[in-house]
Amino acid sequence: MRRITLLSRPPLRAPLIALPLVLTLTACTGSQFRPEQAAQAGAAAVQAATLSSEVVINAASEAAQQMGKQNKVAPESSTYAQRLRKLIPMTGANTDKYNFKVYLSDEVNAFAMADGTVRVYSKLMDLMSDDQVLAVLQHEIGHVELRHSYKQMREQLYTNAAFSAVAAAGGTIGQLSQSELGQLAAGYANARYSQSDELESDTFAVKALHRTGQPPQSMKAAIQTLQSVGGEGPQGLAAFLSSHPTSDRRIENIDETIKSLK
Repeated sequence: MRRITLLSRPPLRAPLIALPLVLTLTACTGSQFRPEQAAQAGAAAVQAATLSSEVVINAASEAAQQMGKQNKVAPESSTYAQRLRKLIPMTGANTDKYNFKVYLSDEVNAFAMADGTVRVYSKLMDLMSDDQVLAVLQHEIGHVELRHSYKQMREQLYTNAAFSAVAAAGGTIGQLSQSELGQLAAGYANARYSQSDELESDTFAVKALHRTGQPPQSMKAAIQTLQSVGGEGPQGLAAFLSSHPTSDRRIENIDETIKSLK
């Protein structure tokens, strides 16, 4: 059975580590976190809690680059890339801020990161019309504009032991090894937006579609497409209901937003 994922959850491509404030680096290649570093890492965690926007965004860019190495990017000559290029201007997004690409994959997914990275998967584009893909793009842009993606990356930096160890030594994200960057990317990949974040991003998408002259109902159609493909069983959307609103709740929210448009 084909794996179906909710929007905004990048796929797991690197080995995951547990990300509570546990001061271990056993999953890091060539890394060993010694007990005497605990006090330093604790101080680094406090430092991470007050990270500047610049550091968080730079970390997102580093993680995005690492994810790009772990996935096959559609070449500019491909029909997927050409189709995406046609849709990007219709979003009204600032192209200096956002970076859109397609990953060639059988997974149904799309995600955005704090630095404006937006990735859409080819299988999702296979299943959806242009209007629906555009709605997905607006949904992901919403996560960035509403700073949901920023909060997710900031949380990963706060709870990632590899980052804490580097910060404790006075280093920067750029000093992380490829393995550690992979773990940071995987930690972001495992992050889930809250139910309120997902609903807010749906609302953002509906309003953005309306503002740019596109059918706002496309966001509802995109959710319904996910329902029809993934169902609500253990292998489908229901697997994520602990941290995401049900599809019916999302559709209800979308309908309410559409009615409020003037």
